[in-house]
Amino acid sequence: MPIRAFSHVAVGVRDMERSLLFYRDVIGLEVSADQIEKFPGFAGSEPIERRGVYLRWKGGPEASFLVLDQQLSRAPFGQPPTLFAIGTHHFGFWVDDVDAIAERARAGGFGLLTQPGNADSRDYGEPPGKQLRSCFLLDPDGNTVQVDQRL
Repeated sequence: MPIRAFSHVAVGVRDMERSLLFYRDVIGLEVSADQIEKFPGFAGSEPIERRGVYLRWKGGPEASFLVLDQQLSRAPFGQPPTLFAIGTHHFGFWVDDVDAIAERARAGGFGLLTQPGNADSRDYGEPPGKQLRSCFLLDPDGNTVQVDQRL
């Protein structure tokens, strides 16, 4: 059976309100659900309660989405991987205006790992000759988020 799309990516956060300022107000995602969720224990752990906020950039039954996950039944733990570490060390969004997002991030006090810059489409595994613009940002918990724009 072929894969049709990513279902979702879940990101653990310490402070949901601060994370929403980044993902909703800076990146531009829309909240489609904000709810308290309970999960049974996994691999012998205690049941888990979390606040899950679902963010989307388009609708549809198979449209990919992002879930922000703030633990309520236990204290947040762990650190995000650094760029190029083993595991999911960053994810990216196609956007309409990289520079506007970078400016909103700066204005909101969020970190930029790189300033916006141009690259060739070959750097994205595509045929060469088209220009793309990108920037790497840090969310409030230090997760690396890339934004990309086709010029």
